[in-house]
Amino acid sequence: MALITLPAFNLAACRRDVLAGLTASFALVPESIAFALVAQLNPMMGLYGAAIICFVTALLGGRPGMISGAAGSMVMVIIALVAQHGTAYFLWTVLLSGIVMMLFGLLRLSVLVRMIPHPVMLGFVNGLAIVIALSQLGHFKVDGHFLTGMPLGVMVVLAAMTMAIVYLVPRVFSAIPPALIAIGVMGLAAWGLHLPTRTLGDMANMAGGWPTPAWPMAPLTLDTLKIITPYALLMAMVGLLETLLTFNLTCDITRTAGQPNRECVALGAANVLSGLCGGMGGCAMIGQTMINLGSGGRGRLSGIVCGGMVMLYILCLSPLIAHIPLAALVGVMFVVAQQTFAWNSLRTVGRVPRSDIAIIVVVTVVTVVTDLAIAVMCGVVIAALVFAWKHAAQLQIRRDTQDGNTCYYGRGTLFFASTTRFDAAFDPRHDSERTTLDCRHLLLADHSAIAALEALRRRYAQEGKQLVLTGLGAHSQRLLARAHALPDSH
Repeated sequence: MALITLPAFNLAACRRDVLAGLTASFALVPESIAFALVAQLNPMMGLYGAAIICFVTALLGGRPGMISGAAGSMVMVIIALVAQHGTAYFLWTVLLSGIVMMLFGLLRLSVLVRMIPHPVMLGFVNGLAIVIALSQLGHFKVDGHFLTGMPLGVMVVLAAMTMAIVYLVPRVFSAIPPALIAIGVMGLAAWGLHLPTRTLGDMANMAGGWPTPAWPMAPLTLDTLKIITPYALLMAMVGLLETLLTFNLTCDITRTAGQPNRECVALGAANVLSGLCGGMGGCAMIGQTMINLGSGGRGRLSGIVCGGMVMLYILCLSPLIAHIPLAALVGVMFVVAQQTFAWNSLRTVGRVPRSDIAIIVVVTVVTVVTDLAIAVMCGVVIAALVFAWKHAAQLQIRRDTQDGNTCYYGRGTLFFASTTRFDAAFDPRHDSERTTLDCRHLLLADHSAIAALEALRRRYAQEGKQLVLTGLGAHSQRLLARAHALPDSH
């Protein structure tokens, strides 16, 4: 398999990718700066991380069209680390998390994402849509307080006009992404009319030079590893989870397949390079990915342009984009939030099991209140428990007595959740001296099944009776043979 796949040249597709990447880059800048400030890091670390991670994953990853960068979900993991140990330890953490991501992909463990049920995916999408919308409210604040008067009015009007342009322009003109048109129009309006509104330049100084690779200043000792390893593992888990979920969403939207393990390896390599260059860690960003896809970006070129443009903003274009009003980017992100939310999930009420509705709601709420990793874990655990409960209820044991001989007929799966139901179905005291359990339609699934059968055999033995198994399937026979259990079977 070639490391980089070069598709046939298509001028129209290239134009769409370039414009989509340019549009996504505008949305990537304020998010990267904001996340760096939340973690009490230099804003340039966020910009370097965004540029490097976006460029490398687009070039080497397994899912063209996806936009990665310095993500807030990973930032929240390391706030305590930065506060206690400083930037150098944080950079070592980014490096180590990148190595873990690469190992995850090389070991082909991305298949584990298939264990995430569809209701959890819907909850993930809905939760992130709400998080995207709520995170924009921070741009309406200065020093922790909401704007008032004219500044607030201008912000609201510009954001509303941006949303109107994004929604209405595609009806009459589709050659240029509507989000790019909206950002350009609002930028010219704010600059030409000297409107009292916050701009990208108000967030931080974006001017800088090329990032220089260097090892973090903190010594890499055993004590350092003890400090950074838990944070690195958590960062890797959160980054991989959000990336693979965004990966699946991108595949669904574009109706194309990708290479998830390759994406994990590329993401790990990008984080390692970002850490070496003094940048933040990152992963796939669903908001910027939706902007890219909505603007027509489908190829690697869109992500390459997005990452390259962020670097150009740092090197020489910061005076130009500094005039872009934050309200325009807020409006675009509000549209993204609206388009990301799975509105069809609201129509499933009354059509799917109530347990699935509960999972969607729980994952959505937990994503908003805590973070993505905890939300998905909660959803998977709840879905597994519901499945086990329903599957256990399908176990049937039928008792039949003929000519004084007792025979039980099992149907279903005997596993940890159904052992109590299984045990209650037998009556050793009143059964025949030689009782038969017909297992032709009974599957033994785990160690709990073996333990339940052994306990049942002992109950019959205590009554001076014998329990004989018949009709065991090949899987059940192998399971019992490995455990050296219940020799009285055929």
